[in-house]
Amino acid sequence: MRRLFAVLLLFPLLSFGQYQQPDGAAIKLRMKKLNVLASVLYVAAHPDDENTRIITYMANDYLATAGYLSMTRGDGGQNLIGPEIRDLLGLIRTQELLAARRIDGGEQFFTRANDFGFSKSAQETFDIWGKQNIMADVVKVFRQYQPDVIITRFPPDERAGHGHHTASAILAQEAFDLAADANTFPEQVKEYGTWQIKRLYTNTGRWWNNTINESTPGIVTLHVGGYSPLLGTSFTEIAAVSRSQHKSQGFGSSGTRGDQVEFLEYVKGERVEKNIFENINTTWSRVAGGERIQPVVDKAIREFDIEKPEQSIPILFQIRKEISKLSPGVWRSRKLTEVEQLIQDCLGIYVGVSANQYWGAPGQKVIVNFELVNRSGANVNVTRIASPVLSFDTAFSLPLKNNIPVLLKTRKSISNSASYSDPYWLKKPHTPGFFQVDDPQNIGRPENKPAVLFSVSIDLSGEKLVMDVPLKFKWTDPTKGELYRPFEIVPPVFVNVGSSTIIFSDDKPREVKVTLKSAGDSVMTGKLRLTVPAGWKTEPAFHEIKLSVRDEELTTSFMVLPTALEGTFRLNAVAEIDGQGMFENGLQTISYDHIPTQTLLPKAEVKAVRINLKKEGNVIGYVKGAGDDVPAALRTMGYEVWEMRNDEVTTENLKRVDAVVLGVRAVNTNERIGFLMPALLDYVKNGGTMVVQYNTSFDLEADQFSPYPISISRDRVTEEDAEVRILKPDHVVLNSPNLITQKDFDGWVQERGLYYPNKWDANYEALLSMNDKGEPAKEGSLLVAKYGSGYYVYTGISFFRELPEGVAGSFKLFANLVSLGKPKKIEHAKVKNKMK
Repeated sequence: MRRLFAVLLLFPLLSFGQYQQPDGAAIKLRMKKLNVLASVLYVAAHPDDENTRIITYMANDYLATAGYLSMTRGDGGQNLIGPEIRDLLGLIRTQELLAARRIDGGEQFFTRANDFGFSKSAQETFDIWGKQNIMADVVKVFRQYQPDVIITRFPPDERAGHGHHTASAILAQEAFDLAADANTFPEQVKEYGTWQIKRLYTNTGRWWNNTINESTPGIVTLHVGGYSPLLGTSFTEIAAVSRSQHKSQGFGSSGTRGDQVEFLEYVKGERVEKNIFENINTTWSRVAGGERIQPVVDKAIREFDIEKPEQSIPILFQIRKEISKLSPGVWRSRKLTEVEQLIQDCLGIYVGVSANQYWGAPGQKVIVNFELVNRSGANVNVTRIASPVLSFDTAFSLPLKNNIPVLLKTRKSISNSASYSDPYWLKKPHTPGFFQVDDPQNIGRPENKPAVLFSVSIDLSGEKLVMDVPLKFKWTDPTKGELYRPFEIVPPVFVNVGSSTIIFSDDKPREVKVTLKSAGDSVMTGKLRLTVPAGWKTEPAFHEIKLSVRDEELTTSFMVLPTALEGTFRLNAVAEIDGQGMFENGLQTISYDHIPTQTLLPKAEVKAVRINLKKEGNVIGYVKGAGDDVPAALRTMGYEVWEMRNDEVTTENLKRVDAVVLGVRAVNTNERIGFLMPALLDYVKNGGTMVVQYNTSFDLEADQFSPYPISISRDRVTEEDAEVRILKPDHVVLNSPNLITQKDFDGWVQERGLYYPNKWDANYEALLSMNDKGEPAKEGSLLVAKYGSGYYVYTGISFFRELPEGVAGSFKLFANLVSLGKPKKIEHAKVKNKMK
């Protein structure tokens, strides 16, 4: 593990906001990289589409500058580690990509495209994304990054298997030419100029063309499985660790050893025979005046002492001086950054800047602690520390003696004009396919710049070096040790609503709770209001509020009286703080061990769904799957939900519930599900109702998860407005306790459903038919079978998306599913519906 850890430190990386000092082996490899002027950009559609083997090989073996451009942030996928979906999942998967790049040494880029879910054609994808907008982003990244070579993951046609995949290849191929055209997006040309990429190849030999081998004419073979004696690991082992960061997708990967190959197929530009960088000058002589730099770097590599890296500092400053003489350009900028980082690494200098809290509001004072340690024999003198956001700019003459720590502390105010730290692409409402980004400088960036950045200037025997150090919060966990999270700028008060969706099933008032949390350090007074639609009323009209200390919380409630009009409405909570203004942002954090803590500031709003919803039963047993928010929706309906642990799924406990629901992909992800199924199926046989939500056909943890055979396919209906045809209008599920009509399928989001069964036993009744345009009807979305005296339901309908979004029809249909088995009321409703 020590050698593998060294690999993680090949490049200057911020691990959860804290720079990690590389060891001597990693420094030497990065010094060798200083002599390679080659760049490659991998292009695909989603997080986890990238080939980490190729990125790792390019960055660590070939020592090229390597990057990955993902069209989307993976917002439309599924989440195997928690309930977050859509924007929240996109935030997780963004950070997983950054975690992967910290390991494999690549850079990360995005467009403004929103992953709206599975797409069956590139045309649909472009219609929803807005092709010209995303093309502008791809061209910008090409011009800004200036890759020599583009490698796409997918072919530009239906073989790619997903409209987003196909679209990513089409965009890359068209942008190949457009990036060199001064008449295309001329506003970009003013800043970045044009760029002619040498060649574009596709990473082939995959499912669409798996007959390719090393002897296939025209194919370029990359031997990506090399071993680094310097690092003590193979590049495919590094790639596996990188790949395994995609935890929300369940992409843990085993490292491989020995020769491994990847194949590249020609698409555009200059052809090559064997080397993807053939006929590209990757030495310093490619830059005017660079030929004098190569020998100096060669000397630095030869003379590098792995146990005395500080001895290389003088020659590294010499290299920096020579690079600084070059004309402005991408290689000058890249190599200046690399050599300055090498100087810092050879010094072994530690500069830590931590705050006494992990967030602060504009105008608020923050205590900042500095820890500076020179861990070398070099003469280091700190001359200046500055941070514009904290209005801090102090000149010093502070010598740092070898291995003697210097601790400083200051208390400064955050600028009143500082912007909040919520993710830049989520600051404004977005369409299903496109994020609104106001600052063009953010386009392409994976995440916000640090909220507070310090520049620390040092003098080394007359040479100057400036280090950028982000402000962070540091603490010690009793089991995990020293931990960090980014310092963030937030509103002085958070306004959090108790539930994002509330069902008003009749005209009776419902309670809406609002919790205020102080992020400021002064007394705040004012009023809290809940704005409601015309005709609705709140009691009281407002609350007088007072928050006296930081982190204080105040929970209030409003009784909201709806009208009789059915529909979906918005309720907004707003805090008016005396002398400071109106605040309506809540606080939402996402915390997993493999990514930094993420902070979102969503609007304090409630989706209020006014429907005449009826239900039967009181207690629902819920067996967790891959993670979803369906239990919260059931509670909103008025059910008591028992989220059952595996050891609680017993015959006796099941007698206490009115229905059982299996979470999404429970049969895929719950390793004990096979042992639970006998009790669950007996529960159904003895009169219970079980609703099983979608699973995939691979990695099933139980062969028998249904009383009668079901064959799960990859069938799905991705058009959320696809026509839904009711096959059995008299069936109890469609009549009681709520009458279901085609109108109840209006307003659905992202999709109808996924992984429908395509074959099933005759005991099942298929209730619905639907299909995307131009495709045959699919009737496996909702199957219901009588088993013994109970009901078994299997459904691929995406309730896990629709219920959190407050889709009225999904609430009515799901209520009917869990209400099955209540004979008196069911029969009465069925008769009443027939009479209509």
